[in-house]
Amino acid sequence: MSTMPTVGPGASPSVNKRRLKIDAVSVASFIALLVTTFLMLLPLFFMVSTSLKSKKELLKFPPTFLPETWQWSNYREIFDTLNFSQMYMNSLIIGILTVVGTLFSSALAGYGFARYRGKGSNLWFMLMLSTMMLPYPAIMIPQFILFSKLNWIDTFLPLIVPAFFGSAYNIFLLRQFFSTLPDELFDAGRIDGCSEFRMWRQIALPLSGPALATVAIFAFIYSWNDLLTPVLYLSSSDKFTLPVGMSSFTSSRFRIPPWHLLMVASVLAMLPIVTLFAIAQKRFVEGIVLTGIK
Repeated sequence: MSTMPTVGPGASPSVNKRRLKIDAVSVASFIALLVTTFLMLLPLFFMVSTSLKSKKELLKFPPTFLPETWQWSNYREIFDTLNFSQMYMNSLIIGILTVVGTLFSSALAGYGFARYRGKGSNLWFMLMLSTMMLPYPAIMIPQFILFSKLNWIDTFLPLIVPAFFGSAYNIFLLRQFFSTLPDELFDAGRIDGCSEFRMWRQIALPLSGPALATVAIFAFIYSWNDLLTPVLYLSSSDKFTLPVGMSSFTSSRFRIPPWHLLMVASVLAMLPIVTLFAIAQKRFVEGIVLTGIK
């Protein structure tokens, strides 16, 4: 009967040496992790610290690490300087509708590419993926002409409607996930008389929560941070989104850019993304693993 090697004063020198080596590697890895975490959080800490400084303190050199006087009034001033609440609401509306459109269209197209293996399906899938190689400036002018003919300029429609026609990257993610679902589930659905749309809605979608959470986070972040598209199509100040309003802080209307207010806006703009990721973190990690994007 074999016995496990003892570790301790009575153990052999080779066992103790191996244990010390493992402990040294663990300690070194933990220290490296702490240093990396500190470096990653340092810009975030600097952003929050700057948002609580006065305008006079921003011009000091060398810069202070912590505010000398905590200016909590900066978070109230941001709403007085520009129509921040309206811009925030505009971005939320566009972001939520973009997520809804992306989930519906990309899930439907991804399901079709995953479940139907007809003649030429792989060719169509490759053509769809090839659209990812097109830079946005290549389609920007034709798209602008199309939306101007539809009288959609200075409305939210050019920012929302394209999401209801699918996204190549998100279709690819969902197609990879739907391909892993067993065929027996859909065969059982056909025996019970389910239509293809009902099988997509009642079988595929309930099982694809992690993948859908991943797509939702990606779509919301893209819409929330988008600056170019709102600049192209929006001209009324009451329809501006948050990135447009934040970019105005560095415009010529300010002799000295109010960096403290820009940091306040950055902190507030970060909250929905952090909240969304905190809620869907488990699903997001599962979706990254299950779709094969590692």
